[in-house]
Amino acid sequence: MDKITIGSFVKGLYRLEADENFKCTLLGIGPMSENLIEAVFLLAKQKDFPVMFIASRNQVDADEFGGGYVCSWNQQTFRQDIDRIAQKVSFDGLYYLCRDHGGPWQRDKERRDQLHVKKAMELGKKSYRYDLLAGFDLLHIDPTKIPTIDGVVPMDLVLDYTVELIEYCEIERKALNLPPVDYEVGTEETNGGLTSIENYNTFINTLIARLEEKKLPLPVFIVGQTGTLTRRIENVGHFDADQAMALSKAARVHGVGLKEHNCDYQTDFILNIHPALGITASNVAPEYGVRETQALLMLSRMEKYFYSRKMLDSLSSFQEAFTQAAIESERWRKWMVGDTAQYTTDQIVADKALANEVVQICGHYIFNDPAVREQTAQMYAHLESLGLNPHQIVVSAIMKSVERYVDCFNMQGITSRVKELY
Repeated sequence: MDKITIGSFVKGLYRLEADENFKCTLLGIGPMSENLIEAVFLLAKQKDFPVMFIASRNQVDADEFGGGYVCSWNQQTFRQDIDRIAQKVSFDGLYYLCRDHGGPWQRDKERRDQLHVKKAMELGKKSYRYDLLAGFDLLHIDPTKIPTIDGVVPMDLVLDYTVELIEYCEIERKALNLPPVDYEVGTEETNGGLTSIENYNTFINTLIARLEEKKLPLPVFIVGQTGTLTRRIENVGHFDADQAMALSKAARVHGVGLKEHNCDYQTDFILNIHPALGITASNVAPEYGVRETQALLMLSRMEKYFYSRKMLDSLSSFQEAFTQAAIESERWRKWMVGDTAQYTTDQIVADKALANEVVQICGHYIFNDPAVREQTAQMYAHLESLGLNPHQIVVSAIMKSVERYVDCFNMQGITSRVKELY
């Protein structure tokens, strides 16, 4: 049997909902590190759910655009390493490569440079072509980062560019003789023009009509704003259940699923009600990077503890190297709120509590910094000399974080249940 596409899998879930009143929410996982990928595959083996890795262009992109900050991955090496890790842990279930926020202006540099529309669209299309060649299963079409004076992007432009990009991807896919791919549209950004039910309905109704007119595939997911917003190491938004239900109903009229972004750090209560509200899928990314960072910092404390008890003859400089690289990266600015986003690195260093938070916030950006990698290896070697397994400690910590979402979203066993339908 051929691999079940994401679109077919979602249709299978709709059948289970109609026939058996079974509901679940799928989980999109940001591929923050190789450790995370291993942890997810191990958990998926246990709990029998499909894996969706959602990579932004900053995380994974072509070398000509600067590659990605995660493991320096381009689309091909991302595919190769995921396949390798799946084989390493003997995972033979369903997993999907998904482009998260693909398209023009989606790399930080493209936004800073405020590229002209023509150039930005050219680069966005090139990136999608690399996605297609690497066998991505889902492409998020998101042209909403258009530089504007007031930060508000006209819906007409978003519709025009969305249709143009889907049409481009379909022409390229067919020219390359590649199998069908699925699409996600819309954005959770508060300036994207889709924050109200009225605008959401207008967008999806108009988009569907235009896609059908051009005989282009309809999206599997449309992103909607449910009130979530990830900042620092918490969700500072206010989840709106009524909004989620209304958005879901509007999308399902066309057989499209509501996709929620920024689901990190939500309470178990909020996560557990997701399936009943009709949220087809939710994305989580920074939280898993934070959990891995916290596990590494715990290993550093363990190493120092054993050194203080003279159980180790030497000590790595992991914490110092990690802290320095994280703060100097300035990647934390994106996740801060208020005046702290404009602090100098010296101001961050001077505030010990804030520095500690900054390291947790953006540690995942510098896992592969050469100095950090060297000191991580030393720290691991020291702990291994005491009979410990630091790698397993980190992977287990990530697994627990992901497992909370899998359980709350009622995902256990859904791969087998959907496969039975086909």
